[in-house]
Amino acid sequence: MRDARLLRAAPFLRLRPPMLSGILSAATGNAPVLALALFGYAFISNVALAVVPHEPAIVWAGARLGIWTTAVVATAGTVLASWVDHRVFVPLVTRLQARRGAPPLGGWFSRAPFAVLAISGVTPLPFFPFKALAFAARYPLGKYLAAIAVGRLPRYLLLAWLGYAVRLPAWLLVLVFVLLLIPLIPTLRTLLWPRPDVK
Repeated sequence: MRDARLLRAAPFLRLRPPMLSGILSAATGNAPVLALALFGYAFISNVALAVVPHEPAIVWAGARLGIWTTAVVATAGTVLASWVDHRVFVPLVTRLQARRGAPPLGGWFSRAPFAVLAISGVTPLPFFPFKALAFAARYPLGKYLAAIAVGRLPRYLLLAWLGYAVRLPAWLLVLVFVLLLIPLIPTLRTLLWPRPDVK
């Protein structure tokens, strides 16, 4: 009796069974294909200097895959992206530090790097500066990936729950996606069309 009341009050606590393929629209295909697409998108939207937002995709998938499936799949894609980042950028940052001399890392990151990475993964703050701190400090790969998972899973659970509970229309998610891209336009312009050096 108590469990039934709890699940009615907080439906996100219930493990949602896989959705029938008939419920998914023809555009989304079946649940395994959608989960694989979400995994790939989570990877792309979190690797290196990610220029695409992940929030609308996770909200959209939450309504179709369920809260836990969406959050776990998106977290797995993010952890893989973080593994690639660590493998690529730590050696690069190490070489740059050797050439220029390593600046001392102070502040909160040097005192509690795991907590800083995990908390910054939950917040909507841009994550790349925190990644850069971890790479500059040569933070161990295992701890780095664990901090990413600990930080991103609650964020993705909340976003997936929003998609599951509210059922936002697709046009609104596309609009949010476009609005989240607007602040990235200067970065994209710089990456795609660098200015020639003026002498």
